[in-house]
Amino acid sequence: MNLLYLFLEFFKIGLFTFGGGYAMIPLIRETVLKYNWISETEFYDLIGVCESTPGPIAVNMATFIGASQGGFGGSLLATLGVVLPSFIVIIIVALILDKFIQNKYVKQFMKGVKPVVASLIISSGLLLIAKNLGYVNMTTFNFSSRGAILLACVIGIYFLYKLIFKKKMNTILLIIISAGLGLLVCFYIP
Repeated sequence: MNLLYLFLEFFKIGLFTFGGGYAMIPLIRETVLKYNWISETEFYDLIGVCESTPGPIAVNMATFIGASQGGFGGSLLATLGVVLPSFIVIIIVALILDKFIQNKYVKQFMKGVKPVVASLIISSGLLLIAKNLGYVNMTTFNFSSRGAILLACVIGIYFLYKLIFKKKMNTILLIIISAGLGLLVCFYIP
């Protein structure tokens, strides 16, 4: 694996994605599947692992995929590639913040980008739910009772918590509960 190529692919992902790590998921998926860096199943498992570990999801994904393709150097270059564009843009914005924010073209650009970012995040979420329930591709759906039970339990616990305590459940607590439920469902439901 050419490490420079790995860097450039993740740099491209970082450069052309607005809206943070969740908005990057579709581009990362497209890239890793196109180059067969990991399988689609491994990719969806990776999302769960990366969401459960400290740090931004896109950085965690880049680090893992880079390591799987080029060891320590691969993880370093993939991570650098995905964060460098944001770093450069933030430095430029910080230098010209007042003029940048007030520019009517920048305001219009941001208004146009927001719905795209929202749709990328929503499509990632819907695809994860579909995969959890058994979606394989456009012609194949293998219903997963484990996935359905797990999804129903997590949603039920979330809304029950909200009903009882009158507030949103802490994300960390939800991740811990989901991991525990995943283990229970995996080991006790055929």
